[in-house]
Amino acid sequence: MRPPLSVVIAARNEARGLPALLADLATAPELVREVLVVDGGSRDGTPRLAALAGAGVLHDSSGRGGQLAAGVARSAGTWLLLLHGDVRLPSGWARAISAAIAAGETGAWAFRLRIAGDDPSLRLVELAVELRSRWRQLPYGDQGLLLARRLHDAAGGIAPLPLMEDLEFVQRLRRQARIGLLAPALRVNSRRWQRLGVWQTVLANARLRRAWRRGTPAAQLAQRYYGPGPQGAYQKAQRRCSGSSSQP
Repeated sequence: MRPPLSVVIAARNEARGLPALLADLATAPELVREVLVVDGGSRDGTPRLAALAGAGVLHDSSGRGGQLAAGVARSAGTWLLLLHGDVRLPSGWARAISAAIAAGETGAWAFRLRIAGDDPSLRLVELAVELRSRWRQLPYGDQGLLLARRLHDAAGGIAPLPLMEDLEFVQRLRRQARIGLLAPALRVNSRRWQRLGVWQTVLANARLRRAWRRGTPAAQLAQRYYGPGPQGAYQKAQRRCSGSSSQP
C-alpha cells in the first residue's frame, strides 16, 4: 500500500526555516506519500529550496487559504496534514500521526503549540492555546491540522480566504468531527511575537477575530493585517514596536 499522508505547506519567504521542516518530513517515508509546498510569492528562493528538497511546488498568491486549497486540490493521499512553512515538527511526530490515522477517519487532530523563545509570557500564550483547543476544539492554523480527505471534503474544504481561513474551516469541521490534540508540541517561529510584542500580538489577533465574528469580510481584515503590499500597515507596526527593519 502507498503511504497515506499528503502534506500541504503554505509558505512565503521561508527559505531560512523550510529546509528543516522538509527534513523532518523526510524521516518518515513509510507515512508521507508526498509533500506539496504552495508558495505565496516568495522573494527569497523558497520555491527553489523546496524543489531541491524533493517537494512538489505550486504557486498561489491569493493568501494562505488559497494556498492550502490549491495544495489539497493537487494532493493524492487519503489523509492530509496542513502546515504553515514556519514550523518544526516535534520528536515523535510520525508515531503520533500514525496512531491518529490508525484510530480511524472520524476524528481530526492538531498539535499542541510551542512558540520558540524563552519569554515566560509565551508559555502563558501556549497554555491559553491548549485550553482553547481542548475545551472549545478551536485550534488555529499554526498548530497544523491532520484529517482524512473524506472528512475534509465532508466539511466543505478550506475556503480560499486571504485571512481567517483556519478559524472558518475549523468552525465547520468541528460540526462534522471531534478535533483532538496530538501529544507532541509543534514549534512555531516566534518572529511575529517578538516584533510586535507578545501581548500586543495577542490583542491585535483578538481584534481581528472579533471583527471577523461581527461580519467584517476576510479581504478587509487581510488589508488591515498585511496592508496594500509587502510593506503593509501591520508589518510597519511590527517594526515600529520592535525597532527592526527586517521583513516578516
